[in-house]
Amino acid sequence: MARFGFKAEDLRLWALVTATVRPHKPTRTPELKEDAKTETVRIADMPGEMTAAKPAPVPLTPFKLGQSLKPTGGFTITRAADYAPDPIEPKRKRRISRERDPIEARLDLHGLNAFAAEARLKAFVQQAYANDYRAILVITGKGISETGILKRFAPEWLADPALGHIVAGISQAHARHGGTGALYVALKRRS
Repeated sequence: MARFGFKAEDLRLWALVTATVRPHKPTRTPELKEDAKTETVRIADMPGEMTAAKPAPVPLTPFKLGQSLKPTGGFTITRAADYAPDPIEPKRKRRISRERDPIEARLDLHGLNAFAAEARLKAFVQQAYANDYRAILVITGKGISETGILKRFAPEWLADPALGHIVAGISQAHARHGGTGALYVALKRRS
């Protein structure tokens, strides 16, 4: 027999559920005094008591409409850090640009999309490190109006924490090596 549009099977199942459910007994929360500095907490199935320090209330400061809000101590607002490794030391950069420290490998990223360029750059840097190279040249190209995607993102890719033990620094290449469309990458010594 169906009651209120429910099947007999549904009513039997509901009767089983309601027979096994007990109502929740709310526990009385202790009232805290304003001057109390600690609070006693009881945890079920644990012997003893735990005492936790209650933080002191923060006094409210008056605020008027139009008044600027000054941050309270502890935090300072700063500009986000650039995701680029450290620059190459000036003397080392000079030696690389004059080829007194040889550029042992070159990678040209022209014609690649960002995903392929990132994968190729990271693999190239790891291979150069494995070959004990100390300086490499990465040619990114300048892009349209010198705002190319590869030019912008290559320093971020080289700042990847996975390459942190490999890359010692990067700097813009000299004009004879590509200028603003290329990067010198100094690699650390293998240990």
